[in-house]
This record gives sequence, structure tokens and C-alpha cells, in this order.
Amino acid sequence: MKMKANKMKYYKVLIKSLILFFFCVLKMNAQEILTIEDAVKIALENNYEIKIATNELTIDKTNVSAGNAGMLPKATASIIDNNSIINLSQTRTDGTVNSLDNAKNNSLSYGVNLDWTVFDGFKMFAKLEQLKELQKQGESQLKLTLITKISDVNAVYFDLVQQQQQLNALDSTIVISNQRLTLAQNRFTIGKASKLAVLNAHVDLNTDKVTILRQKELYANTKTLLNQILARDTKTDFKVVDSIIVDPTLSLPELTLLAEKQNPQLESLIINTRVAELQLKQIKAVRYPTVKVNTGYTFSDSQSSLGFTTQSSAKGLNYGFSAFLNLFDGLAQNRNEKIASIQIENSKMQIEQQRLALNSQLTNFYQTYLTNLELIDLEENNEVIAKQNLDITLDKFHIGTITTLEFRTAQLNHVNAKVRYSNAQFQAKLSEIALRELAGNLSF
Repeated sequence: MKMKANKMKYYKVLIKSLILFFFCVLKMNAQEILTIEDAVKIALENNYEIKIATNELTIDKTNVSAGNAGMLPKATASIIDNNSIINLSQTRTDGTVNSLDNAKNNSLSYGVNLDWTVFDGFKMFAKLEQLKELQKQGESQLKLTLITKISDVNAVYFDLVQQQQQLNALDSTIVISNQRLTLAQNRFTIGKASKLAVLNAHVDLNTDKVTILRQKELYANTKTLLNQILARDTKTDFKVVDSIIVDPTLSLPELTLLAEKQNPQLESLIINTRVAELQLKQIKAVRYPTVKVNTGYTFSDSQSSLGFTTQSSAKGLNYGFSAFLNLFDGLAQNRNEKIASIQIENSKMQIEQQRLALNSQLTNFYQTYLTNLELIDLEENNEVIAKQNLDITLDKFHIGTITTLEFRTAQLNHVNAKVRYSNAQFQAKLSEIALRELAGNLSF
């Protein structure tokens, strides 16, 4: 009977363990591991700002056409039908008077006409080139939106990684504080420690619990922020990877060269200058004559109740051309050309201003990047030393050769060292992200 009872007890424990394992697996599956690549992919697919910028680019592409530049003819069809009922009175040259009440008159005309500007001082060609440049500007704006959003995703994602690392550090602190409280209580029970030691251990444990609760709150809020950036349900649960990998090979000359070629803000200003130059070409085109040709086919019919002609009709082809030349417009042409030239000059100065600001930002961020790389090595070494110190202190605390204050100091030093190491990695990653963003080579 005793053996049977032991078997039953064994099976109950086994079943409980399996159930617990099953629920743990479900919980792990519910929390997906979100990689930075997946986060960027989701942002590119869902983010509203990217969708709006994509739609704006589609509008720019649609505008690039010969018809929008004024190169194609315009054809119109028209129909006009006029009717009237009036009282008429006519006196002819021979003195005869004719009159008619409720006289009906009607006229009908319809036809197709074509109007085509065949020369406008090459304005239409400059307009088409300007539309193409505006499309490039839309592409540059979309690229800027993409890079900015990817930078935001990276920054928030690796902030989560840092916070997750700090949570792990605080979890280990809770374990050690619990051990300390248990040890203090045991010593108090056998009379080797005072009640004060137990109370101090309890207070420190509660302090650690408050700290970890605050950290969990910050972690949860940052997860919500990342979900918002990814434009998905803010309650979506996930975990991030547990490490931050910083590229230590970035080179300032290479980054500067890439920024000159790829920085979307600088690229946009260069396009703006080209657009301003094409605008000046369109303004100068007004100095040339504008030549239009026209043709059409028209049918007309009119009927009148009184008069020399009571009915007439006509149909046939008409064609011709017209030319216009601006001779004097109150010096508006000179003024417009001067303003357009100044705008080109301003655009060029903005390019140089952006280049200077870009080089300055790259230099500053790169110096911060190098400093953070050094801090990573230093803080990593500090964490190793703090861990060794904590292990030695814990052993001494177990045998009662050090005070609780010394133990608490070693414990906090270890936690702070881990937090500083994690923060050094995060700050270095932020510097790397900023440099890649300026260079325009953040991976899509």
C-alpha cells in the first residue's frame, strides 16, 4: 500500500510538472523574439509616414508626362444650341414695315477643334525636365523618411535591449537580496545576528523590488512605443535579443564620402538648385514668341421667323495659326529673371551650408562613437571586477566576516557596473546609428 501511494504521488508530481512545462512553452511561444531586421521590415510595411511619402512619390511620378509639360495638343468638342421667342418689328429702307409676334429664332452649332502650341521658347522642355527633377526630389524625400524611421526603430529597439539587460541584472540582485534575508533570519533564529540585521536586509530587498518594478514599467512603456512606431497593435507582446553588437570599424573619411553622395537632405538641396535653374529657363522662355496652330471642323444651322434670311447652314474645315510676342510688360520680365537668379544663388548657398553642418555633425558623432567604444571596454572590465568582488564578499558574508553594509555596497557596485556596461553599449550603438543615418546608408 505504501509503494502504491508513493507511485500515485510520483505520478501526480509528474503530471503537475508536465502541465507546468506545457504552460511555460505556451508563454514562450506567445512572446515572439523580435529581431531588429524584423522590426525594420514591419515598420517599412506598416508605418503611416512611409505610406504617405510613398503616395506623394506616386503623385510626382504621375505628373511626369509630356501632356503636363504642355507638349501635346488640346482637342475640344463643343455644341451650342440657342433658341428664342420674341416680338419682332423691322422697317426696311423702302419704308416697308414687317412685324411678327412670338417669332421663333434658333441656332445650332457643333464641331471639334484642335489647338497646339508648337513653340514657346523651349519652356515646355524645361517644364518636363523640372517635373523629372521633382520626381527625384520625391524619391529623396521618401529615402529621408525611410532612413529617419529606421533610425527611430533602431534607437527604440536597442533601448529595449538595454532595459532588458538591466532587468536581468536587477533580477540577479533580487535573488542575492533574498539569500541575504534568509541568511539573516537564520542567524537571528540561532542568536548569531540581531533583529536589526534582518530588518536592514528586508528594507534592502524591498528597495530592490521597487527598483525592478520601476524598470519593468519603463520596459513595458518602451515596448508600447516600439509597437506604435511599427504601426501595429500596441498590446502586441514580444521579446528582443539579449545583446547589443556595435560595429567598431566605422571610418570618418568613408562616412564623409558616403554622406556627400547619399545624404538625403543634401541630395534634396542639390535637386532644389536644379529645379530653380529650370524655373529660370521657363521664365526666360517668355522672351521668345509663342506660336500656336489650330484647326477644326464645324457645323452650324440657324433659323429665323422674320428677316431677309429665314434659314442658313454651314459646315467645313477651319485652320490657322497665331503668334504672340511680349514687347513690354512693365519690366516684369527683368524682375522675374532677377528673382529666379537670386533663388538659384540661395539654393547653392544652402547646399554649402548643409555640407558644413553635415561635416560638423559627422565629426562630433564620430568622436562620441570612439569615446563610447573605449567606455565599452572599460565598463566591461569594471563589470568583471565588480563580479569578482561580489563573489568574494558573498563568501565572506556567509561566514560572517564582513558587515551587511560592506556586502550591500559590493552588491550595488556589481549592479551599477552591469548597468553602466549595458548603457555604454547602448550609447555606442546610438552613435553608430546616428553616423549611418547621416551617411545615408542605414540598411533598409
